[in-house]
Amino acid sequence: MAEVIEHKAYARIGFLGNPSDVYYGNTIAISISNFWASVKLEPSNHLIIKPHPFNDLVEFNSIDHLVIRLESEGYYGGVRLLMAICKVFFKYCKKNNIALHGGNFTLSYDTNIPRQTGLSGSSAIVCAALNCMLDFYKVRHLVKVEERPNLILEAEKELGIVAGLQDRVAQVYGGLVFMDFSKIHMDKLGHGIYTPMDVSLLPPLHLIYAENPSDSGKVHSTVKKRWLDGDEFIRSTMNEVANVAVEGRQALLDKDYTKLASLMNHNFDLRRKMFGDEALGDMNIKMVQVARDVGAASKFTGSGGAVVAYCPDGSEQVKRLEDACKNAGFIFQPVQAVPSFLKDIDVQSSSSK
Repeated sequence: MAEVIEHKAYARIGFLGNPSDVYYGNTIAISISNFWASVKLEPSNHLIIKPHPFNDLVEFNSIDHLVIRLESEGYYGGVRLLMAICKVFFKYCKKNNIALHGGNFTLSYDTNIPRQTGLSGSSAIVCAALNCMLDFYKVRHLVKVEERPNLILEAEKELGIVAGLQDRVAQVYGGLVFMDFSKIHMDKLGHGIYTPMDVSLLPPLHLIYAENPSDSGKVHSTVKKRWLDGDEFIRSTMNEVANVAVEGRQALLDKDYTKLASLMNHNFDLRRKMFGDEALGDMNIKMVQVARDVGAASKFTGSGGAVVAYCPDGSEQVKRLEDACKNAGFIFQPVQAVPSFLKDIDVQSSSSK
């Protein structure tokens, strides 16, 4: 019987330095096992992309049901993501003279990553699918691990999703990763320099998010345009954001968690200065403020929708934050960091070996 292949890709937290990954900066990200997407590949006579019974819903009880569903979940499920990575993967292999053996497959997926929470749900589906195809075609050793995040991002760009490489790097590598996206590396290599770190360096962290995020704000605002136009304030502030990750890396290595808390808060404050409250959204700001009101450090996990918090004063402060989140209607849970899950064959494919 033909082998069934299944892979998971986990949600991620942009821990420090975001959003400088799209501005030739530096970031630190964490892959977390709280949430994940899984993709299953089963050999079949025809190539089939299976719709998800909930996320790709096409049958409704009424027109009211259809409209309510679209307003809460949007128009798009995961089928388009699976199709896009199939196309991008095929074209990459063709361009790089990587032979793909014959045979078709059926792709299906599942996910429990909450929508619109800035935890990288879309890229998790794409990453898991890419891993399935690397194993199905037995070409994992031929596709460099540093280039895989680019393939995932390219698939998402096919669909008009605007994002940077950080999330995809975290999901390809797993664990805790420091990323250097400086222009010299991006121009020369086409990707950044990615350095895995030991997840045991992290202090206890907590995740705060809203079950039904309704006010995500226009998170990218005019910042990108202003940066491209050479706006001095945006450029210098974004450089500060990138430096937060550099300082954060050293703070983690030193286990200087007082410094780390300060950097988390500074990261959010810099983002707020650049983007403004209207772009960030009231609910997102409230999640940060709930944590700060009990003395916890806090910042966005991505562009909004969820917050990562650190309670430097320990368990009593954690309990106060948990209660405050409950009163505010937010979900609160411990962050479960995933160790790096790169295999020897992945490391061997690295161009930096």
